[in-house]
Amino acid sequence: MRTVKMGYMGLIYLFLYTPIITLIIFSFNQARYSTQWQGFTLNWYHTLFANSDLWSSAWHSIIIGILSSTMASFIGLFAAMSLYRYKFMGKQLSYIIVFILIVMPDLVFGIALLVLYSVFHFPLGFFSLLIAHITFCIPFAIVIIYSRMLTLERNLFEAAKDLGASDSVVLTKILLPILFSAIASAWLLGFTLSLDDVLISYFVSGPSFQILPLAIYSMVRHGVRPDVNALCALMFSATLILVIGAHTLYRKK
Repeated sequence: MRTVKMGYMGLIYLFLYTPIITLIIFSFNQARYSTQWQGFTLNWYHTLFANSDLWSSAWHSIIIGILSSTMASFIGLFAAMSLYRYKFMGKQLSYIIVFILIVMPDLVFGIALLVLYSVFHFPLGFFSLLIAHITFCIPFAIVIIYSRMLTLERNLFEAAKDLGASDSVVLTKILLPILFSAIASAWLLGFTLSLDDVLISYFVSGPSFQILPLAIYSMVRHGVRPDVNALCALMFSATLILVIGAHTLYRKK
């Protein structure tokens, strides 16, 4: 029975990771467009590192990802605290609206933001893209942090208050340490969502500010080039390091 379980799990992981392993292997293929193996080379990585436009787009994506995930986590933290701690009319409806934003198709979200920017004559570029990314990251941050807060003892705030703690002390000395893993998870998810978003960014980025997903999208219109494979292999490696680091940090906590 144990062999069957291990074989079943092995098949699942094989199904999930075969495309990624194939991509990494073909990033070392000498052929430019052929899917036949024509020898090992590192030339595509040299070509990738020499492409300044692509690295500029990657840098833009990282800046947008860091800023949007940080702002979304900050706003999501206080929104989750409000939902958890206070009673107000429409509280349940507010939480449902958050879920609606999560399941809403990106196409609708992107066009809606584009229409809004057009109505207010808001120029498309860095700030329009940043606002869009913050907007679609906030619901995820609220859900993750609020789910963690539901596991807390309800009398925690009142007990701290009875002992003389101010609101700022409750937040910085009690809540933030307890919610650290949830906030970190919300930040990582927001950063990942921002980094690989194509559809919403396509509508709100404008011609003056290029980000990595849109640059890759424009590169693969006429076929997947090996330097794109190399770029994706590096991004997967970075993601792997990030996940291992986060997992190690979580285990230490």
